[in-house]
Amino acid sequence: MTAHDPQFAREQRGIRRWFGFGSAPAEAENTVPEAPAQPEMDPRERRKRQLLSDVSSFLVTHRLEVNPYTLAIAHDVITGADQRLAQMIETRVATRAPITLSWLEEAGRKTGRQDGSAALNAMMEKLEASLDEFGETARTARSATTEYNSALEAHVDELKQVGKAGVVFTELASIAKVMLERTRQIEQEMSRSEMQTMALQHSLDEARRNADLDHLTGLPNRRAFEASLIKELAKAQQNGEPLCVAFCDIDNFKRINDTHGHEAGDRVLKVVAQSLAKISNDRCHVARHGGEEFVALFRGKDLADAYKTLDSLRETMAARRLVNRANDVPFGSVTFSAGIADIFQYEEPSEALKAADEALYVAKSEGRNRIIMAATKLGQKAA
Repeated sequence: MTAHDPQFAREQRGIRRWFGFGSAPAEAENTVPEAPAQPEMDPRERRKRQLLSDVSSFLVTHRLEVNPYTLAIAHDVITGADQRLAQMIETRVATRAPITLSWLEEAGRKTGRQDGSAALNAMMEKLEASLDEFGETARTARSATTEYNSALEAHVDELKQVGKAGVVFTELASIAKVMLERTRQIEQEMSRSEMQTMALQHSLDEARRNADLDHLTGLPNRRAFEASLIKELAKAQQNGEPLCVAFCDIDNFKRINDTHGHEAGDRVLKVVAQSLAKISNDRCHVARHGGEEFVALFRGKDLADAYKTLDSLRETMAARRLVNRANDVPFGSVTFSAGIADIFQYEEPSEALKAADEALYVAKSEGRNRIIMAATKLGQKAA
C-alpha cells in the first residue's frame, strides 16, 4: 500500500491509533459547522500534505528525533511500505510500551533495515577518491602545459630571430604565437579546475563534519562514535592498551520534559553534554548516542580508572542545582546513570557494548545516579 492507494485513506483510523489519538466519534463530525467553500485542491497535493502531516505526527507523538532514519521509518510505516515493522509498532503501542529510537533500530535490524551510515560512508569515500584523482590529473596537466608553454615560447623567440629569412618562418612564427596563446588559456582553465576541485574537497570535508555532529548538543553523534570505536580499537590493540566503553543516560528525563517542557529538556541535554565533554580528549571520546543517552570511549584506562573518571563527573553533576532560566523554576538535581564495560573482556566489541547497556539498565533499576561495571564474559563481576 502507498499513499496513492484508495486503501490509504481507509486506514487512517489505524494510523491515528499508532499516534495515540483514538478515533473521532461520528456524532462530533456531524456537529462541526460547515466551512466556507474552498477551491478544490489537487488530489496529489492533498495526499502529499496529508502524508507530511502524518509523518510529523508520528515523530512528535513518540518523541523521536528528526533524522533521515526516523523520517524513513515514519514514511514506510505510514504508507505501508514496511508492513512488518508497522505491525511490530502497532503491537508495541497496544501494550503501551514506548517507541524509542533504540527500539526502532533493534526492530529495524530484525526487518532488515539499515540506518544508511554504511552507504553514506561508501558514497563519500568514492566521491573523495574521484576528487583526488581529478585534482591530481588537473595538477599534472597544468604542470605539463606550463612546461610546454615555456618550450614553445623559446621556439617562438627563435623563429622571430630568423623570421627575416623568409615568409615560411614568418608564418610559422604566427602559428606558434597562436598556439602559445591557446596553451596559456588551457593552463588558466586547468588552474581554475584545480581550485574548484579544492573547493569541492573542502565542501565535502565540511559535509562529513556536519554528518558526524549532533547539532543540539555539539557532541559527535552515534555515526561518529561508531567510526571512533573502529579507530580506537585498532590503536588499543596495536599499543597493547586497555579500552573501555560506557553508556550514560539522564535520570528521569521524561519527567523533566513533562514538567518543564521539551525546550527546557533540550537545555538540560546541553548541560549534561557540556559536562561530559570536559573529559573528552584524544584518548576519550564522548558522543550523543540518541535521545537522552550518551556514550564514552576510554583508551588507555582500565575498567577501574575509567570508572573513577566517570564517577567523579557523576558526583559533580549530581551536586549542581540547575534552574530553568526561562521561568526561574528549579530543575533541582539532574543526575545520570551509567554502565561501563571492558571491551577486551569480550569476544566482539558489540558484546561489550551490549554488556555496558545492560549494566546501565541495572544502574537504573538499583536506584539511578550510579555507575555499574558490567560482568565479564566469564560471568564474573568486574573489580
